[in-house]
Amino acid sequence: MTLSKAFREATLQHRGRLCRNEPLAKHCSWRTGGHAEYFFEPIDLDDLISVLGQFPSCRITWLGLGSNVLIRDGGLDGLVVSTKKMNKISWLDNGLMRADCGVACAKIAKESASRGYGGAEFLAGIPGTIGGALTMNAGAFDGETWDLVVRAQVLDRSGVIQNVEPGDYVTGYRQVGLPNEQWFVSAELAFSNIEASEENHSEKGQERIKALLAQRAATQPTGVASCGSVFKNPANDFAGRLIEEAGLKGFQLGACAVSDKHANFIVNEARASASEIEALIKHVQSRVLEQHGIFLEPEVRIIGNELAEAGR
Repeated sequence: MTLSKAFREATLQHRGRLCRNEPLAKHCSWRTGGHAEYFFEPIDLDDLISVLGQFPSCRITWLGLGSNVLIRDGGLDGLVVSTKKMNKISWLDNGLMRADCGVACAKIAKESASRGYGGAEFLAGIPGTIGGALTMNAGAFDGETWDLVVRAQVLDRSGVIQNVEPGDYVTGYRQVGLPNEQWFVSAELAFSNIEASEENHSEKGQERIKALLAQRAATQPTGVASCGSVFKNPANDFAGRLIEEAGLKGFQLGACAVSDKHANFIVNEARASASEIEALIKHVQSRVLEQHGIFLEPEVRIIGNELAEAGR
């Protein structure tokens, strides 16, 4: 089945937003990048499964809040699935939180703290969704996503949902051994109880979140177009330190720059193209390798076509 025919058939049964040629810059925190050939924003899991069944062989790309991705200027072929509206939270009888893949990490931190639970405060510092956090084992402030997971639900290309547990995958620093064409659609998370009186049991967690967010605001660029941390920290070191010592803090290339607040952030200052940002990423890698002998591995995912490749 051709993609155009798949699109026509999918339009007869979807409930979410399905369209062609969607500009992806408005779906990514770097505010740049090309268009999606096809774009779908399902309202729930059933809606998603229904439409995926109409696209049995094309490339599928998932986006949450678009905070850890650089989409090249030539855009993305196939179907892009936005999970923003798959954002329900529920509490199970055993005290676990069940969160859909599109729930913002910050919301999980706040919801758990409001009920007097601890351990998830670090999620307030991750500017993405739990689906993305599960996929890359996102972390901040010495916490990692998979430390909270009791079980998760994955969807495969045929529409089958499976329950998985932490022991089913090899997880590490910013990596999870997820098979190709399996995607996390929800997770059940466990938290610790906060020792406090009945009157202030929720306040302690909320105070911890405020303290972490204040630390983040003091040390990282906020309120600007960035993707979060660009590079993984090498063993026993910090990418930001290496970049700063290479003399690149504040370095500008075109309309983007290495942040002068934290060198492991690149900010889009004035409508930078994705190619400018990617060129700056490569420049930073080259300089750090030359001066320190260390290759900085990107934490951000760089995906899509160069402009010359679009439409091939």
